[in-house]
Amino acid sequence: MKQTIITLICFVFLFTSCKKDYLDTLPTDQTPTETAFETTASARFAVNGLAKMMTIQYLGSQGFNGEGTIKMYYGNYPGNHFSVNLSGWAAIINATYNENITSIYDYYPWYYYYKIIGNANKIIHYIDAAEGTTADKNFIKAQALTYRAYCYMMLAQLYGNRWSDSNNGATDGVVNKIDISNDDLPKSTLLETYNLIYADLDQAIGLYATSTETRTANYEMDVNVAYSIYARAALNRADYANAETFSQKARASYALMSNTDYKAGFSTPNSEWIWSSYGAADETLYFYSYFSYIGYNSTASAVRTAPKMISRELYNQIPSTDIRKGLFLDPTGYTYTTSTGATTAGSALRAKAFELFPALASNATPYAYMQFKIAATDMPGVGNLNHFRSSEMILNEAEAKYFQNKPADEIQALLVELTATSGRDASYTCTKTGADLLAEIKKYRAIELWGEGFDWFDMKRWGDSINRKNYTSGSNFIESLAVTIAPSANNKWTWKIPARETDFNTVLDQ
Repeated sequence: MKQTIITLICFVFLFTSCKKDYLDTLPTDQTPTETAFETTASARFAVNGLAKMMTIQYLGSQGFNGEGTIKMYYGNYPGNHFSVNLSGWAAIINATYNENITSIYDYYPWYYYYKIIGNANKIIHYIDAAEGTTADKNFIKAQALTYRAYCYMMLAQLYGNRWSDSNNGATDGVVNKIDISNDDLPKSTLLETYNLIYADLDQAIGLYATSTETRTANYEMDVNVAYSIYARAALNRADYANAETFSQKARASYALMSNTDYKAGFSTPNSEWIWSSYGAADETLYFYSYFSYIGYNSTASAVRTAPKMISRELYNQIPSTDIRKGLFLDPTGYTYTTSTGATTAGSALRAKAFELFPALASNATPYAYMQFKIAATDMPGVGNLNHFRSSEMILNEAEAKYFQNKPADEIQALLVELTATSGRDASYTCTKTGADLLAEIKKYRAIELWGEGFDWFDMKRWGDSINRKNYTSGSNFIESLAVTIAPSANNKWTWKIPARETDFNTVLDQ
């Protein structure tokens, strides 16, 4: 793990300003360990530092912006339902870098998540000796354990096999680093990594229960975030009983958002946001933030010239009575460039886009099926980035019940709760059973979570093929991205451990 430890140079602390706590940073090499963990008050800054690490740039590259990059480059771009006209990004979008161990795209998630893990390990190691109440120390340790569990869950999805290909977790996973030493370590099995995730969450949940502390902002960790991570990790592990249980726990206090909130841009926490990353004008990454790559109203060229679109096939499956259909530009009855989806100057479809969504940058080029779900709160790409919502937990629960062979009416009721009871489509009903019911769960998961970084991860978990079609064949992907990717392709969609790790870790092999 020498290379991983070398990268741990931004153990950040956030100090109070006149506006908020979430602002300035200070590297760990300027802050002695005994000072950082002298009191629980100072240790809280270290926990806030973990949150900050999810929203800063890395590796000297403009595109690597913390968790937003994971959602965009690893969740959205290579998925089945996310269209963008970026032929130069074919290697990423078509997932051909998975086995390129010298690629920075193979290295980035490893570098990023182990950076957070290393800093969380320091908090876990030192917090018990800090001056402060036991309740405070328990809450801080619980938060650090929750961060570590989240990072290992994400690493397991990227660098581990899908569970169905893992021989019940016996295949290689990642390196389970849980202390502050510089010792080299071998790979753990996938099962061992999931066992670590569960153990961290079990301990965190116990510590949250013994503390009187509560979080003060949506970007902070609490027990409901731990429940959410547990639910998603269990679903990935095909541990459907725990996926069901913890999905129910996670969403218990988070009512589904109103239709007004649903149309508000997915950049400000509302009733169903369980955990997010903070974003504001004085915390911006300017043209390199997540919202500068996707927010329909962004002034960034990445949006103005290459807006993000829903696949035509998925769009056509959304009922006309569903409010979610109105968050994409319907080209029915209009002319546009049928090889790319672009509208032309003076065209009726372009005029319609600006009429419906006047927040579009004046020099933007709208495209057929362009998304208007996600918007920036300030220019060029400011916004809070959601990680867990109660909608996902309903869908997790539905999938978990299905694979446990629970009664179909229980699963149907969950889909009705998500879609009809919420008002997203008041006319929605569900009577499907068997394979048709699973297809319904998958369809509404794709619709509900579109653009939020789930697409590729879900397809990998299910072992479903990516099947993108061009405009001639019935969808809206440009030729170089209109490909089929089988579950067995590209190392079974598993990223290999990067050379920058194996070159330095003397006991690690490929």
